[in-house]
Amino acid sequence: MNDLFRLPLGEAAEAVVRFLVETLGWFFDGLRSLILAVYEGLEWMLVTPPFWIVIAVFAALAFWARGAWLAAGTAIGLFVIVGVDQWENAMESLALVLFASVIALAIGVPLGIWAARSSTVSKIVRPVLDFLQTMPAFVYLIPALMLFRVGVVPGVVATIVFALAPAVRLTELGIRGVDREVVEAGNAFGATPGRILRQIQLPLALPSIMAGVNQVIMLSLSMVVIAGMVGAGGLGGDVVQSLSKIDIALGVEAGLSVVIIAMILDRLTAALAKREPRRVRAAAQAPVEREVAAAA
Repeated sequence: MNDLFRLPLGEAAEAVVRFLVETLGWFFDGLRSLILAVYEGLEWMLVTPPFWIVIAVFAALAFWARGAWLAAGTAIGLFVIVGVDQWENAMESLALVLFASVIALAIGVPLGIWAARSSTVSKIVRPVLDFLQTMPAFVYLIPALMLFRVGVVPGVVATIVFALAPAVRLTELGIRGVDREVVEAGNAFGATPGRILRQIQLPLALPSIMAGVNQVIMLSLSMVVIAGMVGAGGLGGDVVQSLSKIDIALGVEAGLSVVIIAMILDRLTAALAKREPRRVRAAAQAPVEREVAAAA
């Protein structure tokens, strides 16, 4: 009885993936080579310099974003990673997180802008984002493995898909939350939609967009361990290895390194989101004020 009414959704999905592998294998091989080349370049930039140079760069960025306390905490946390001999693995994982986050934001922010400007697009995008957010992350790895084979590339692709939703949602929320009077004032004085977007809506929506950046990075970091299961290496590889060997010491060291990187990136993005909010609002309202002055 169950077989009679069983919907073959799983078989259909498998057939689609196999069709893509057989007919577009050349495309996915080329895409795999491109992703791998960019990832390896970013990894080289983080791993090749002496660790103290990378620590100094991150500490300087933290000092500029928030001040001496964040800079000191960043430096101490990174030195702890060096002390537990996880520096190279941490930089490999950081390269994966940064690469996947940049791609997710490059897709998510424009899509969020489009959804904010079109109710039809928003209605189409929302159920897709609900699907992406609720689907278990492990499920993304199965088609990614078939399309891109074992290695860091399926981990990157699965991370991008998993982390995409907050970028779209929070960008749309931020733009829709901009004061309508400010937008209407720009329209009244002849500003083009593109100018209103660039000079009014995006600057005023920046706190919400930066919150989306923060969430994308955090979700990407949460995928590090899962990506290690498909050969991505880095800290996720060590965590998986510690599980298979019941190695408590290795698991604690790799897990602590993930936590430190997560805290540093979280504090940095939060500090950048809060940095000079009044200046951003003033810059966004300046074009409207200039138009009013010119009209007077």
